[in-house]
Amino acid sequence: MNERPTVLIIVENLPVPLDRRVWQESCALRDAGYQVVVICPRMRGYMEPEEVVDGIQIYRHWISEEAGGFFGFFREYVSALWGEMRLAWKAWRRHRFKVVHLCNPPDLLFLVALPFKLLFGVRVIYDIHDLWPEMFEAKFGKRGLVYRAVRLAERLTYACADLVLATNESVRQVALERGRKEDSHVFVVRTAPKIAAVNYPADPTLKKGRTYLVGYVGVMGNADGVSYLIDAAAHLVHRLGRRDVQFLLMGTGPEHPKLLAQRDRLGLGEYVDLPGRVTNEFLFAALRTIDLGASCDPINQYNDHCTMNKVLEYMIFAKPQVLFDLKEGRASAGDAALYVSENSEVKLAEAIRALLDDPAARERMGRLGEERIRTQLNWERSERQLVSAYETALSGSA
Repeated sequence: MNERPTVLIIVENLPVPLDRRVWQESCALRDAGYQVVVICPRMRGYMEPEEVVDGIQIYRHWISEEAGGFFGFFREYVSALWGEMRLAWKAWRRHRFKVVHLCNPPDLLFLVALPFKLLFGVRVIYDIHDLWPEMFEAKFGKRGLVYRAVRLAERLTYACADLVLATNESVRQVALERGRKEDSHVFVVRTAPKIAAVNYPADPTLKKGRTYLVGYVGVMGNADGVSYLIDAAAHLVHRLGRRDVQFLLMGTGPEHPKLLAQRDRLGLGEYVDLPGRVTNEFLFAALRTIDLGASCDPINQYNDHCTMNKVLEYMIFAKPQVLFDLKEGRASAGDAALYVSENSEVKLAEAIRALLDDPAARERMGRLGEERIRTQLNWERSERQLVSAYETALSGSA
């Protein structure tokens, strides 16, 4: 294979290799012959400022904190931009990259890429992980001057980008309409976890002696709806008298301490485990063990456009799931899920109870989900789209 140019990937909200989408993209590009350099934050146990992992050069910068409010976001973004700019010039001196691949949020990373585009003709790829304006509104519940600044930042990022990667068809439509990009310059590269599920045995001890285990895996921020799941657990245990269900909520984020306090306040210490960040080995064993998965991201315009990793991970392990009825959640899971029509902890609890009490439905949904992700939503399809997008960007036709 002929050696292809060096590419610089910048991601702010998670480090690699923890960010599974970015890491899989990095590995796919490496396997296609590109030299891959990644800039990301130092956080969540990944604190080495510089290292090479599986042939991929990683530079990590200091970041103020994981944001939990408006001023937290401001501090995070300012510190991150400074670190990204400094490391981008370091990467330029060492590697002379031909592509800058921007992974949002936020839509401020164009400020890092623009000098290289203007001075050296570097191509810019905008990888939309989240629609930032919708994300901002979901987190803060209002519009105003700052929201308009967020919309402007998104518009400038589209203007800076030669090519756009969208995680699903909903996001692609936004790129075409709001981003005013040409159809041939927007590629759908779906998020699809690459996990060999068969290699991980179940761990019955996670059920704590109960009959059923309900699992959650993901970020725990104020837009992720985990509080709905804890309230649903309280309804199941205290109102419906279900003492046969254990909950395992894996992941961390700004809301994790509050969720621990909520669990304890509701008297659920025996029924709800919140271990925080877990190893891949623990996660995969848990996904093999659970009887059903929960995706509790509430119904809103932001979540409606999101492809949730957790939804796909449950499907890989042939697990049925309950989730609030989101457009892209339904597009991913299809008939492999039971959908809750409104943001209600009571209705979420009732859906969990209904599915736990219907083993035939659970078996059918799990089988359909596994088949769907193997034949329609697998990462190999996304890899081909990613490499094709890079070829288009570097050919000058984008």
